[in-house]
Parts: sequence; structure tokens; C-alpha cells
Amino acid sequence: MPLSGDLLRLADAVLFPGFAGHTPPDWVRRRLGDGLAGVVLFSRNIAGAEQVARLTAELRAENPSVLVGTDEESGEVTRLEAATGSSRPGGYALGVVDDVALTEAVAGDLGRDLAAAGITLDFAPSADVNSNPDNPVIGLRAFGADPALVSRHTRAFVRGLQSAGVAACAKHFPGHGDTSVDSHHGVPVVAGDGIEDALLPFREAIKEGVKAVMTGHLLVPSYDAELPATLSPKLLTGLLREELGFQGMIITDGIEMAAVAGAYGIGGASARAIAAGADAICVGGERADEATAAGIRDAIATAVTQGLLPEERLADAARRVRELARWAASSGSQAPRDHAVGLTAARRAVRVTRRSTAPVLPLTSPAHVVELAPEMNLAIDRSTPWGVGEPLARLLPGTAVTRLTARDATGATLERLLGEAIGRPLVIVVRDVHRYAWQEQALRHLLSARPGAVVVEMGLPARSDLGAVHIATYGSARVCGQAAAEVLTGRV
Repeated sequence: MPLSGDLLRLADAVLFPGFAGHTPPDWVRRRLGDGLAGVVLFSRNIAGAEQVARLTAELRAENPSVLVGTDEESGEVTRLEAATGSSRPGGYALGVVDDVALTEAVAGDLGRDLAAAGITLDFAPSADVNSNPDNPVIGLRAFGADPALVSRHTRAFVRGLQSAGVAACAKHFPGHGDTSVDSHHGVPVVAGDGIEDALLPFREAIKEGVKAVMTGHLLVPSYDAELPATLSPKLLTGLLREELGFQGMIITDGIEMAAVAGAYGIGGASARAIAAGADAICVGGERADEATAAGIRDAIATAVTQGLLPEERLADAARRVRELARWAASSGSQAPRDHAVGLTAARRAVRVTRRSTAPVLPLTSPAHVVELAPEMNLAIDRSTPWGVGEPLARLLPGTAVTRLTARDATGATLERLLGEAIGRPLVIVVRDVHRYAWQEQALRHLLSARPGAVVVEMGLPARSDLGAVHIATYGSARVCGQAAAEVLTGRV
């Protein structure tokens, strides 16, 4: 039986596909004219603020009520500033400072940048409680490991974003922090004894009036032993809607991720997510083509005709998407931007531990910087610049910078670098050194030869007793590197 045009339009009204390129392709324009709910922008769509503003204007020419979403958390997960590195630190650095007014100001400034670019929905903040320090995908994206701290900064971030007319989206419900699997690749399991702590920031975000919540592809056996949250009526309808009272838009995390699509396919997972209580399907990653978007639309419509998805549920989902679009169209802020606030926050987050009585800092001559670069998870754009070497070289011209991956960090290479660094201060930059055995080994090798070296940790510092001086930035954003360089040179 052919699918009716009305049913296909209703299915389109809950879809947020991604696409390739800096301008909307013809299929996106056509589908927007037929009622497509929105789109998701990735760094592949962004060449600069003015270009994004033109792109979003072209989208609105096809559908004035289109919602334009993106993952702009600040810090490591940035889309607007993927090419340069973020001008604002991420959540963990803000949690370390623990000044909710500062967090609100950072989020407000971010929201004004997004609004100026025509982006109306930000998949932020991460409301996850990072209670597992070995978490492979959350880490610095969270405000911290304490539920109360995460809750107050989640509320502040929501206030800041939404004061600029950009809808905030708390994620990843019901909490991705206490997990050890990346849902891009598999199904993380949340232990039952930690779920109430994980839920607290979402409860508080709802009290703050957050406009959207993003589901996590997480298995929570204490609520549903079979289905991940994105596909679970018990979690989306029973817990989020009925128990927590959330009335805004529920959107899935990338539906193409293996944790849900692996078992049901992209179309099957999408239909099951709407049936479970989700209102919108986010399609991103590498599946950014017309065939994928059309297949999801058809799968949702077919699920209705087969009785797997009540049409009333689909219509209710589309209604919630329209309500968010109306809010976005009527909201906004004329407040001036304050781009200095990001660097201010990064500076305040830096923590310095001195273990040597010798005057190691400030550095006054060109240094040799060795940056140990682990492979990042898929949420972080791999081309985003980071590090201390480049900003330090601006302050101390002549500074040499060497970046090593796991493959490069051999004993012979490290010995060669030690030889090149003779007569220069040595600065060793790491990211989450406790999670990578090769970083620990390389760091130990370098420090055994140069115990007076400075160690800069741009991830989560499991320990602060490494190096003669240990500097923790709690982030690798561009401003975090600049803040560390200022500490190294005494320009604080």
C-alpha cells in the first residue's frame, strides 16, 4: 500500500537530518518546503559565522519555522569554532570554578553567538554526572562528578542559553556519566544504585524550564532491562514525562549510533523511539544523505500503517516540535556579547601544584613543548586545534612544539626529543593521562630524564604530583591553552 502524502509530511515533522556542505542541498530545500521539522549542523557545514548565518537564512526561506540545531557545548565539543578551538571552556572547567553566575554568563554569550548565526536549538548542556573517571565519552563535557554541583550549573547554563532565545537541550537522559562504553559503538549500562544521582540534574533542568531533553542510548536495568532509554516507553513516557513532568520536546541522540541502530536499523530505531515517547529524531554522523532521511521518514510512516506506532503519538510528537519552533521564533535577546568571559573562565579554572622548591616558573626563554595526543571520541571533531605549544610560542618566540600519538611515542623518539630539549625548559602536555597507558609510559620516560619539567594536564587530572610543577586546565579549548601559557610565563 502506498504511503499517503499527509502521513509522510507528519513523519517529516519530527525529523532533524544532517547534510553535507556549506549550503543546503536541493533535497533539504525540497523537504523543508514539505514540512521537515529541522536540521542539524555539524562542523562540516560551518566555515564561519557569516556563512552559517547565510545558510540558516536560506533554510528559513524554505520553511520559516525550521528549527536549526547543533552540538555547541563549548570546550571540546564545538561546531561553530571547530576550525579554531573554542573561545569558551567546557563544562568541567566551569564546575571547577563553581561560580553559577559565570556559567550563566558564558552560556548567555554562547547563546548570543548561536542566535546571530540563526541557530535556535543547542544540544547542550551535558547534564551528565561524570561519576566514572574512566568514562570514554563524557569526561570534560560534564560539569563534574557531584550531582548537586552538576545540577546548579546545568540550571545556570540553561538560563544563559535560553535568555538569548536559543533552546537548551539537557543531555544525555537519564545520565551517561556512570558508564564505561561509548554509545557510538555499543550499549552502555547504567548501574541501578547510581540512577537517582544521575537523574538529579535533569530534575533541576526541568524546574528551570529547559525546552528540550536529549535521550541517551543507555540501558538502565532498574527501569528497563531490555531496551535502551531512547527506545524505552518506561524511561521516556513513564519516567521523563509522567514522573519528572517534562512537557517539552524530547529528541534522540544520533539515531544512527550503534547502540540503537545496530539492533533495529536506523528506520526501525526511529519508529520505536517515537512510539516510546520521543518527539524528534536526530540524524547526524556520517549518514547525511537524502536516502537516509527518506528511509527514516518512510519507516516511521510505515510503522503507523502497520499499527506499530499510533498515529496519535506521531501527531503529538509533531505538535511538541511545532511548539518549540514557535517559542524560538518569538524569543531573542538584544544584550551585547562579551567574548572576554570565556578566557576569564578558563583562567579561573587553572589549578597549579608546585612540587619543587626550585624556581621553575615563570619560563623566560624558549621552551620545548611535547604534546601527547590521544585519539578522541566521535563527539569531538578531530581537526579541532588544541594544546599549549602554539599559545606559548606566541608569548615565548622560538618555542619548539612536538606532538606525538601512541604510534609515535617510541623510546627512540623520546630520547631524540630529550636531546633536542637540552638547555631549554621542557613542558609536557597530556590529555587524560590516567586513561592511556602509552601516555603514562611516555610521561614517565620524559620525567625520569627531566624531573624539573612542567606537566600540563588538559583532561581530567587523576593526580597532581607529576612534574616539578603540575598545571591542570580542566579542558583543551583554545582559551584553556592560552590560560596555561599565561601561567607558564607568569603573565597572570
